[in-house]
Amino acid sequence: MEQALDTERLKELLEEKALAHDTLDASRLRQIREDMERAEARRLQPHFIESYFIEAFKLLGGSIREREPRRYEIKHVPAVIRNRDRMIGTGESLLTRYERICFEKDLISVPGKPLATFVYPGHPLLDATTDIILERYRDLLKRGAVFLNESDPGEEIRALFYLEHSVADARTDKHGNRRIISRQVQFVEIDKYGHTRNAGYAPYLDYRPLTDEEKALVAPELEQSWLHADLESQAVKYAITDLVPRHFEEVKNRKQELVTKTIAAVKDRLTKEIAYWDHRAEDLKAQELAGKVNARINSAKARARADELQARLQRRLEELERERQLSPLPPVVKGGALVVPGGLIARLKGKRQEEPELFARETRRVEQIAMQAVMDVEKSLGYVPRDVSQDNCGYDIESAIPGTGKLRFIEVKGRLEGAKTVTITKNEILTALNKPDDFILAVVLVPPSDTAPQADPWKIEDPARNYGNMKGKCQVYYIRKPFTREPDFGVTSVNYDLGELLANAERPLSAEERKKSI
Repeated sequence: MEQALDTERLKELLEEKALAHDTLDASRLRQIREDMERAEARRLQPHFIESYFIEAFKLLGGSIREREPRRYEIKHVPAVIRNRDRMIGTGESLLTRYERICFEKDLISVPGKPLATFVYPGHPLLDATTDIILERYRDLLKRGAVFLNESDPGEEIRALFYLEHSVADARTDKHGNRRIISRQVQFVEIDKYGHTRNAGYAPYLDYRPLTDEEKALVAPELEQSWLHADLESQAVKYAITDLVPRHFEEVKNRKQELVTKTIAAVKDRLTKEIAYWDHRAEDLKAQELAGKVNARINSAKARARADELQARLQRRLEELERERQLSPLPPVVKGGALVVPGGLIARLKGKRQEEPELFARETRRVEQIAMQAVMDVEKSLGYVPRDVSQDNCGYDIESAIPGTGKLRFIEVKGRLEGAKTVTITKNEILTALNKPDDFILAVVLVPPSDTAPQADPWKIEDPARNYGNMKGKCQVYYIRKPFTREPDFGVTSVNYDLGELLANAERPLSAEERKKSI
């Protein structure tokens, strides 16, 4: 068989005709695997939907009670939600009560308990609730808010803008509007010096509203002149120059390739059908002239079929050409907020005795040393680490496992020796729960600056050793699966006892060592 078939030609045909790649080179496959790993770390988990729905449902007058772990009973669905479903619903109707609902498929059926209704995006109960919430409170996004980022030790207020960006093709819907094929929500932060940056995919998870006391303390700080400048235009400009091109290229590359192959497949299939019916019409015409009449089909019907297929081919090609014509729409600012760092509140409350500049320098020193220590550990273990701490994605380091496309997601917490607690943000906890087997909490105990060695101080000489009791050096601890449950809806960060966390720590292991230990 190997000699009878031209296998190389078969591979070329598969590559040419396939609407999607089934075979990829190793580097491309590795890149796709890494992208999937990142997407999985940020995916919308059931607990996101669960915590949101419970709060929104209560806000609209509903009553929901947990009967079994993560299974709930709704004795009465408010009329406002049922009425909204009648207006926007297209599928099953809402019930007036639900004996059980759940947000995870595994919990639909529990032995000895009633079957639960599975609530997910697209279910009328969730869709109607969300539609009402958006209608009532969408304007609050534009009005803005003031948030506190407790985990930020700095003292400079920042402006946060949330923008929506879409990519459309040349097709239109029944209302004449261009069809949106991709939509992203993007976050942009601006500081007092005019520096603009991408704030990450969900920075709000780590923020909370200010208390009345904090509002009174920070009120004078919110009158700074730069906060009254045209910051919205600056955020839009940054999105246009930095975020929009990235989104557009990502969509364009994927869409153009798919449309090109679809056009080739459509032409090939319909052209063959048109040729067949053209030939069939001519053949039937000849038979009719010879006095042979076909009772089932005549030449006129065959010709009409060929003409119909020709018109269909033309329409389909025109539609595909419109799909190919992509263009980015202008980013639209959906809302904004001011972000107050926890360090500013601490100073205003008199809880910070150090000079702000000294405190900031010491904090940066500890963070930089901790990051470098973990980067050195990962390199010495044979991994390929990359610093993503500025992307605010729920972890600080992406460490690639060579040749596999697998990633290790490492959150680095640098603490001075003698510290008793460590603060973990909600974003970091949720990322850890999304990727429990690949997430590592790295705690680095850093010695005071006057005891730290000066020459090449953080070089890791033996990555397999336990870093405890290393006088004058960093102490690096790896903690796997550090969290068991997501924080409550209103929680933005959690303080953990450092001693308890380190009790579950392990020394950093290479991939081979970890396989042997398992």
